[in-house]
Amino acid sequence: MFDRFLFVFPVKPGMTEILKTLYTMSFIDKDFMLQTKTARKLYHEHAENMPIIDYHCHLVPQQIAENIQFRDITQLWLVDGHYGDHYKWRAMRANGVSEDYLTGGKYNSWETFQKWAETVPYTMRNPLYHWTHLELSRVFGIDKLLSPKTAREIFDECNAKLATEEFRGQALIRKFGVEVVCTTDDPADDLRYHKMILEKPFGTKVIPAWRPDKAMAIEDPKSYKEYLVKLGEAADIMIDSYTDLIEALQRRHDFFASMGCKLSDHGLETFYAADYKQIEIEAIFKMVLLGRRVSELELNKFRSAFLHDMAVMDAKAGWAQQFHVGAIRNNNSKMFGLVGPDTGFDAIHDLPTAAAGHKFFDRLASEDALAKTILYCLNPKDNEVMMTMAYTFNDGTFPGKMQFGSGWWFLDQEVGMRRQMDALSVLGLFSRFVGMLTDSRSFISYPRHEYFRRILCDVLGKDVEEGKLPASELDFIGKMVEDISYNNAKNYFNF
Repeated sequence: MFDRFLFVFPVKPGMTEILKTLYTMSFIDKDFMLQTKTARKLYHEHAENMPIIDYHCHLVPQQIAENIQFRDITQLWLVDGHYGDHYKWRAMRANGVSEDYLTGGKYNSWETFQKWAETVPYTMRNPLYHWTHLELSRVFGIDKLLSPKTAREIFDECNAKLATEEFRGQALIRKFGVEVVCTTDDPADDLRYHKMILEKPFGTKVIPAWRPDKAMAIEDPKSYKEYLVKLGEAADIMIDSYTDLIEALQRRHDFFASMGCKLSDHGLETFYAADYKQIEIEAIFKMVLLGRRVSELELNKFRSAFLHDMAVMDAKAGWAQQFHVGAIRNNNSKMFGLVGPDTGFDAIHDLPTAAAGHKFFDRLASEDALAKTILYCLNPKDNEVMMTMAYTFNDGTFPGKMQFGSGWWFLDQEVGMRRQMDALSVLGLFSRFVGMLTDSRSFISYPRHEYFRRILCDVLGKDVEEGKLPASELDFIGKMVEDISYNNAKNYFNF
């Protein structure tokens, strides 16, 4: 292809390499993924410059508060202590890269980066190929394809920029026009770093989000009892009963609210809605305190009671709640023992969700205790299930009160996003969608919002040009793009 380009447009000696570099990077141009004229108009006039509200992410509050200066691109992109990009780790392992370069810590930064550069060409058609080059372009201004041939110059250029003030943590967030960041925080967290940010603001609001998963994890009594000590100390209460547990969580919930928290998040395998009596839950809790493992039925009842009580708490506080459903975690027991959780050994679950989910939300609706809710599924088979579940419980009190959330985790790629948009569009009101989030630990994942917006505009632009949407309503469609990109989230969460 490039040779044909040179044949049609002959160039002087010495210009070939320059043109080859420009040509090979042309797929990440200003119209990347925008396949129609209308899509380009929607993106450049309506989506491109909208601010970002990142209402669910896993950025480390300490790193934000201390305005981290990254040692190098390997720390920022690949390995940062226990944290790292498990998307990249999975790809590198699949490409034959030894664990020593990832979580093993036996190799230096350059060698690990070099292994990623060797892997990147093999990620074609994986979203990592797009994300990698979007981040190089949008963050570092590097419009070269990452490969073993370009690895050293890209490594050195990124590191030189990361050594400057303009590439510290807070500056990287500001660079993308991020108005709000919601971190993911345990109820026992003292939120000291959120306090530091409040005392020394940097232009982006950083808000905690309530993630009480550990307070429900009674399946491991030893770890759970250790957690209860930590939670009790934070809430200034001795937790000797389930009633005490809920009181401790209510105190922490109130504290989170005082720190600006407006939403919760739950990571679930599926929904839980078993019938139970309060006396049963107290008895189950006592068993766990005695160090006894509970049965599957008892575990299901406890989870059902806990999730209901957390949802009621959110509704009373006027928060929104999020349910991320469908991950099966820590499946590689050998690697879990070696490197721990969240390191790339989780997968898509296939448990049923419909019956328990509807029963769970029906009970809350019957008690007038149903908060604004966003549902996310990890198994694409559940797209329409989740979509119809959410819309069964909209009650006219707020536009889009019950939402089907964006493509999550393994589904936050082009095919997953398009399928989510299609399910939402045909079974609900796409125009009320609260849009994209990063769900990331990386300070440079914000080009994922651009990726999402380009796909959004391409979907709508294609519909207009195929006559499925009226070209006469392009102003309204443009506003719809702006709403999904930013306005809906701002209004929904009341930031």
